[in-house]
Amino acid sequence: QVHVVESGGGLVQAGGSLTLSCLASGSTFIKYYGMGWFRQAPGKEREFVAAISRNGIRTYYEDFVKGRFTISRDITKNTVYLQMNSLKPEDTAVYYCATGSSPGELDILYTRNAYDYWGQGTQVTVSS
Repeated sequence: QVHVVESGGGLVQAGGSLTLSCLASGSTFIKYYGMGWFRQAPGKEREFVAAISRNGIRTYYEDFVKGRFTISRDITKNTVYLQMNSLKPEDTAVYYCATGSSPGELDILYTRNAYDYWGQGTQVTVSS
């Protein structure tokens, strides 16, 4: 059973930065998994933020974070990071990390249904 744990959330002022981390453990097959970040604000649906291929080379971002957020991956540590810069109050949400099996090294998992394992989430609050 794969276990996913996020960390790094907190309170930050608008314009500030935070880095989220996500550790996936419990399987030797994690190296074959794509990883991604989603977020859910109060009263809203969970939405896709960014994803990275299983080899860490290819990335994809939702438009509202392009140029501000960077996803990266340390394959040796089964860890994915989300560097968040120029944060806005509308970025306030619970951020979830997810992982799922990926057929190809460069494949990106875009949808919630593509992910098999989810963390409990970490709260990010951006004050104005």
